[in-house]
Amino acid sequence: MTALQRPARAAAPVRVPFPVVDEVARHCLQEEEPETVHIEVHLPGRLDEARLRAAFAEALRRHPRVLMREAPGRWYRLRYAWELTAEPDVEVVRFPPPGRNALRDARTRALAEAPALSSSPPVRLEVVRATGPVEGSEAGDAVGVPPRDAGRPAPDAGAGSVLFLTLNHTALDGPACLRVLATAAELYGGRDNSPAAPPVRGAPGTPPPADAAPSPWRRPARVAPGTPEPSPGNGLLVTELPLPRRPRGAPYTVNDQLMVTTALTLAHWNREHGARPRHLRVTMPVDDRPRDAGMPIGNGTRLVEVAFTHEELTPNPDRMPALLQRTAARTRALKARPRPQLGRGAALLTAPVTPVAWRAALTRGLRRAAAPWTSTTLLSNIGRIPYALDFGEEAGRAHAVWFSAPARMPRGLTVTTASTAGRLHLALRWSRALLGHGDGAHLRDLFEHYLHTTEVDP
Repeated sequence: MTALQRPARAAAPVRVPFPVVDEVARHCLQEEEPETVHIEVHLPGRLDEARLRAAFAEALRRHPRVLMREAPGRWYRLRYAWELTAEPDVEVVRFPPPGRNALRDARTRALAEAPALSSSPPVRLEVVRATGPVEGSEAGDAVGVPPRDAGRPAPDAGAGSVLFLTLNHTALDGPACLRVLATAAELYGGRDNSPAAPPVRGAPGTPPPADAAPSPWRRPARVAPGTPEPSPGNGLLVTELPLPRRPRGAPYTVNDQLMVTTALTLAHWNREHGARPRHLRVTMPVDDRPRDAGMPIGNGTRLVEVAFTHEELTPNPDRMPALLQRTAARTRALKARPRPQLGRGAALLTAPVTPVAWRAALTRGLRRAAAPWTSTTLLSNIGRIPYALDFGEEAGRAHAVWFSAPARMPRGLTVTTASTAGRLHLALRWSRALLGHGDGAHLRDLFEHYLHTTEVDP
């Protein structure tokens, strides 16, 4: 056989070393509490199965960084690596049978079953037909709570469709996968799903003097245990609330109102449960990526921590304007400060100077040792969904979008918010080792109460 007759050797797959965030997450995987991100999109109409499969497959090809799997390697390798593939290894889009508990079951799968890292892409899209409102379930199950405003239909009511996008957080984050879904919506419905222009912010007012934040070496408050469940994993509660009002020209944003609401909610919860008074620290993801088709795909947020003293979280309506302004000053300063995604310590810990298996053992040990100093909770505010998520005339435009972030111990509770069609969509996700479903419902009520208290004149 001549050289011209020999079959061409297949090109080796492109390999991309794990970034810092991916490596730390990979080191700390646990089967009991999978690192999944759940995105739930409600549409008023029905989707055609074949068209959606084709549109989502093409969207994956247009964002090739999502088509990846963990490359095999020996224990003494210096780095994990992603292996990029030309096509998916598995069928990504699923249409589970409709039924009375289909929505609840899909939420439960989104928390309990992470897409495998060994198959490309580490993403799963399930399409559930909504046949009526979701009913309550046993404590600890994932359950949807409809809006509580009289006269408004529940988002689960009617004959619409619900998209459940589940991603392995070791590889991807929610905003990146929402970008892929927006591309799929445009391909499916033929309508423009370009990101809307970000809201115009007024010029910030004069910030208050910098206050002394609690020392990072002091242990922050933990979420006080409620009624833990015997089964491992996460529980989830989603609800729809009015967006908080704020005066025109207020020197703070809705994100600042949500940050204050989260801190006040947990301070109230801890007082009710007799926890020792401590300062709170709330982790906040910051995402500076563009939202257009060129958005970098992966884990692209950096984490900062907003601190609150115990004294300023004592309920006092007269001090609310000052608390909102101080919070705004803190969040602006943290967003403006350059910082690696997980801090300089994580960047040093993941330096490829020793075998990755050794670094994995060290990372897990340090994580356990640092648990008492971990922030109290995580608030991930996606903000206004920048895409129409319009799937055309038959399926329609999204009227509700929920996200939820992993809620492993030692935090044990995450709060995720997004806004669509002028409504706030709140997801509370918790570790069952810490809280039960009744606890989640009570926290939801506290959150709604304190969100209303932030609607004050400056």
